[in-house]
Amino acid sequence: MGIAAGVALGVVHSRQNSGKSATIVAVAVAKGAVTLDVATAGTVEPATTRELSFAVNGTVEAIKVRAGTKVKAGATLATVDDTDATGDVDDAEGTLSDAEDRLDDAEDQAAAVTASATACATATTARGHLTGVSPVPEVAAAGCTTRGYPDTGNDSILSARQAVNKASQAVDKAQAALDGTVILAPIAGTVVSVAGSVGDTVSSGKTFLTLADTYDMQVEADFPEADAGSLKVGQTGTITLADHDEALDGTVVQVDPVGTSDGTLVRYGVVLSFKSAPTDLLVGQTAQVKVRVGESTDVLRVPSTAVHDITGGSGTVLVRSGSRSTRKTVTVGLRGDQYTEVTDGLASGDQVVRSW
Repeated sequence: MGIAAGVALGVVHSRQNSGKSATIVAVAVAKGAVTLDVATAGTVEPATTRELSFAVNGTVEAIKVRAGTKVKAGATLATVDDTDATGDVDDAEGTLSDAEDRLDDAEDQAAAVTASATACATATTARGHLTGVSPVPEVAAAGCTTRGYPDTGNDSILSARQAVNKASQAVDKAQAALDGTVILAPIAGTVVSVAGSVGDTVSSGKTFLTLADTYDMQVEADFPEADAGSLKVGQTGTITLADHDEALDGTVVQVDPVGTSDGTLVRYGVVLSFKSAPTDLLVGQTAQVKVRVGESTDVLRVPSTAVHDITGGSGTVLVRSGSRSTRKTVTVGLRGDQYTEVTDGLASGDQVVRSW
């Protein structure tokens, strides 16, 4: 365990019952930082993974990528034979065109009947004025066709419009199926797997390609229950990779609320993001993770090995004075990896035995 620069060391030789001389190292209590980290191993994983499939059944016609291929958003990844889907679109568009023609005819016919009825009523009124007899409205109406549509008992325009709406929906459905004969990359990333080959028959909705967002990588790690309780979103840490000389900065972005047990130990999943991710990260590569869960700065501290019998917020140290060592109870704060904070019972400059 390292000693901070400027900390005084006192070395005392004492003779044990065995007759051998033992070295007692005393250190001066001084101010400094106390930190606590928890560590484990994890794996590098993409932040987003998309499972992609065709929207129709068909025969694979082309595969433009393979596992490991990096693609841009919108790139064509694979296609199936679109002959049937194209024919379905043509048929649906033909049906829609016929329905629109029938609607035009119904509207033209209704307009003609209405115009005829209007002309008849106008003529009847004019004749009444010439004869000096004003026609009774009911009588005039009885002599003219007043229905705006052929006398079939049905609204032909409404029926025609309903047929157009139905045909239009069929076109949309057929077009979506045709679009579904092609798999396009919804995001930029790396193809992780391809589940078939050219000539294979595929089913609608069954995963054919898996695409990972390798431009936004993260580390997934499991921490034991004893450490997970101190982990929180936003805490900082370091990520060390085997093929990188320096540790990389990371941040905790997720802590699973429910743990998983392997029968002997409960672990909690934790996700860390890179502050600045390298461009050569590989999916699944091992990463050593260390998260800082506690830190106190400019506090009185002693080496953690100097404090024994810690119960609650107190512990015991050996205070060295000359050649004598005296046990003393002190109040402790943060217990770090190398140092322990002392909040009461010692003063700066006091000498304590570093390890006993």
